[in-house]
Amino acid sequence: MTSDGPNAYLLVVSHRHMIEMRSLFVGRFQPVHKGHMHTVRQILENGEDLVIAIGSAQYSHTPDNPFTGGERVMFIKRAALDEGLPLDRIDIVPVPDIGIHPLWVSHLMSLVPRVDKAYSHNPLVRRLLIDAGFRVDETGLLERGTYSGRHIRDLMRWGGEWEPLVPEGVVQIIKELKLDERVREIGEVTITR
Repeated sequence: MTSDGPNAYLLVVSHRHMIEMRSLFVGRFQPVHKGHMHTVRQILENGEDLVIAIGSAQYSHTPDNPFTGGERVMFIKRAALDEGLPLDRIDIVPVPDIGIHPLWVSHLMSLVPRVDKAYSHNPLVRRLLIDAGFRVDETGLLERGTYSGRHIRDLMRWGGEWEPLVPEGVVQIIKELKLDERVREIGEVTITR
């Protein structure tokens, strides 16, 4: 078969489509930080399209989950745009928790486009995906102790220098919407039952 003639474009497109890979990156993104974007860039540089699943999407206004699912979507889109990443290769899907670990992967798959493999740095998420038969790959981490949501929230809460750890556009959103104030205010809340 030749690659010239009127069907050449269709052959190339069909061939390209057959070898494309779409990968899943699961995280809570509370907030999106430079470590997350380091992982996103690595996946895209591997030639893989990307589905970013925002876990625990229904939670907000708590010390561990201060930002809403919608705010986290805004963070990811802004960071991707600012870094010149191809948004046409990235889907962002908020995924609420269901609280039943053995059913979580099928719940997740019911909400996201088809994926070929997954990435997560969370041991529980990795185990659940592997147990469900998914290929789970790793990316290099960018100073995990420094670039972690918990560390950044703690810096926000206690007046530390969190801004250098977060993409500039995300810092702007957080400050414009006074979300850092929310983190400080709710950080002192203790929920009792």
